[in-house]
Amino acid sequence: MGWKGTIRSLQATSRRIERDAEKRRRELQKQQKAYARMAELEQAEYEVDVWNNYIDVLQSVHKGCGDPVDWLSIARADAPVQPVFFGSKEAQARQAVQNYRPGFLSRLLKIDRKKKQKLNEAVDVAKKDDQDNFDSLYQQWQQDSADHEQQTGIATGILDGEPRARINAIEFFAPFDELSELGSSIHFCIDEISGVLLVTLHVHGGHVIPTEIKSLLKSGKLSVKKMPVGKRNELLQDYICSCVLRVARELLNLLPDDMVIVTAVDELLNTATAIRKSYLFLVWL
Repeated sequence: MGWKGTIRSLQATSRRIERDAEKRRRELQKQQKAYARMAELEQAEYEVDVWNNYIDVLQSVHKGCGDPVDWLSIARADAPVQPVFFGSKEAQARQAVQNYRPGFLSRLLKIDRKKKQKLNEAVDVAKKDDQDNFDSLYQQWQQDSADHEQQTGIATGILDGEPRARINAIEFFAPFDELSELGSSIHFCIDEISGVLLVTLHVHGGHVIPTEIKSLLKSGKLSVKKMPVGKRNELLQDYICSCVLRVARELLNLLPDDMVIVTAVDELLNTATAIRKSYLFLVWL
């Protein structure tokens, strides 16, 4: 498998086993366009379905994870082959000109010149098509070559134990896009003394965790109630644990590290002082 196939395979693997909750979330997003046309009871059922799915997503972040990455294969992957200009369409068009032999009727009706002219014009069109096709292939080769150089450079750095290469690998594979979609953010750095990867997960629970509970009444109508503080804190705890497990698993599969330190941080409101303050929730080694 060439370098590009290897990279695509690894990227696809990291997203191959999509959780049922995540699949359902994307299906519901597609249905949102038809929401305005739904009847009241259908809208209520849809909103509850979306709410239940969102809770499921928050509690199952850890269930999705990519397979281990073979950095040696990436480092040894062959470079993309530079395209060669063949001009095959032009050659075929010129051959058609050479093979043209006007018949008696064509000469009699004096249409042989027009036919020959069209064949010559077809040569020009074919020549342009060949050039356009080659230009496209060449531009793609230039991009692929740049990507290959970047990716093999990352792989070589990983194998040589370069600290920055680990950060570059995380940025390239972007295994935490789902967390960003939910509203959380992640920052990375390398401890200068131990060389251990330090990860800070900013939960942003105030934005991620819902404040309401949606359900259907026996009548089929929508019920919206304020989520109790205890329930919300329980959901926040589940989400934090799920995220930390996901981050740790992704990094240990992506990098040849034996240990990472993941710290979950969130900013909460102190009801006694009315001041928002950052709190450390969990550390995973």
